Amino acid sequence: MIFRQFVDDGLGCASYLIGDENEGVAAVVDPAYAVDQYLEEAERNGLRLVRVLETHTHADHVSGHGRLALEHGCTVSIHPAASPEYEFDSLADAMEIEVGAVVLRVLHTPGHRPEHCAFAVVEGGDVRRVLTGDSLFVGDAARPDLAVEAQEGAEGLFHSLRRLAELPEGVQVFPGHVAGSLCGAAMSSGTSTTIGFEKRFNPALRFSSAEDFVDAHATTSQLRPPNMERIVALNRGPFVGAPPALEPMVERDAATILDVRDPETFARGHARGALNVPIDGSSFSTKAGFLLDPGERVAIHAASAAEAELAARGLRAVAVLELAGYVVDPPAEEHIEPLAVDELQSLLERDEVEVLDVREKDERDDGYIPGTRHVPYRLLRAMGADVNGGKPIVTICSTGSRAAIAASVLGAAGVAARPVLDGGVSTWPGQTVEFRRCGG
Repeated sequence: MIFRQFVDDGLGCASYLIGDENEGVAAVVDPAYAVDQYLEEAERNGLRLVRVLETHTHADHVSGHGRLALEHGCTVSIHPAASPEYEFDSLADAMEIEVGAVVLRVLHTPGHRPEHCAFAVVEGGDVRRVLTGDSLFVGDAARPDLAVEAQEGAEGLFHSLRRLAELPEGVQVFPGHVAGSLCGAAMSSGTSTTIGFEKRFNPALRFSSAEDFVDAHATTSQLRPPNMERIVALNRGPFVGAPPALEPMVERDAATILDVRDPETFARGHARGALNVPIDGSSFSTKAGFLLDPGERVAIHAASAAEAELAARGLRAVAVLELAGYVVDPPAEEHIEPLAVDELQSLLERDEVEVLDVREKDERDDGYIPGTRHVPYRLLRAMGADVNGGKPIVTICSTGSRAAIAASVLGAAGVAARPVLDGGVSTWPGQTVEFRRCGG
């Protein structure tokens, strides 16, 4: 058997290729929109992709099931509770799907979504692996509030987790999400685990009653995936085919400029009105998805054609599909002056600047710099010039990445802002205030 895991670090998503080398066939579970990785792996191993299995209709990334169906004739399998608008092969609990000699047993595990299914990989008559999709994660469990009312989802998830926990302790667990995903809250850094390990250490498996589990999991303050409604509609609707090729831009387009170069290079010079989301930073796709409107036409500015292609892949993953093209080494029409952490401290003491803490609320709740104002970076574009309070603005986060994004957004709105790029709240030399949440 061929078994391969593919991880998208930008979204915290995992997908899988499972095949029978002797019979030369394979299936893909929860494919990303960028399907070349599966085709290349299949070709290396002499396999032909014949089937796509979807654990559920994804809300955080565009699936590649449509491309694999349209371009390679793959059958798409999903539980009918998903109400797909495309031709599909219906999954049902306890059904066994054969991929050559490899058997995938369907486990209907609702909670995250009503249609959700896990897939137990049967080898030699025994379950050796289980692909848990958005149910059981490494150190965590899926959120229950994206498809149904949170209490209903949590109750279903409780029973699904108990069912998975009944598998033999040695069964390897391969989840649909890893750390960095918005579909869980406290995932560990590993990309796989075992049933036994999770039974001992995963807090979500320690509840003995559905009532206690629902009380703990039905209330969430987690962010919803950017473009969620658009992504769900694309994944449920008619097949989405291959994107058009990304072409160099000859003339300036009216599109929104997304500059994906590193913050220091962007600060030294960039095109007028450009937004900066570094491709080499963490969670590029998620951050860009929060910043850009669904259907917005985007021009990519990058340091190289390869960097532009990587950015295009990340944008398409979160349903930013209207790409006007790319520019390499864009004109330096504007610049930003970063501010060092130690400089900021003295300016704050003299009350000469207004500091915007652009982290998320849960981060600020754990400690913040006195005298700073809290506005998450993802909200600044909607606020525009209204954020200006009359003093020079400085943006700060934990490490500098989101501060750079925030400063670029304000600059595009005509508000000069200086980002702290050499650190942030986590390296602040002064005192931070601890703010403890009410109720724990």
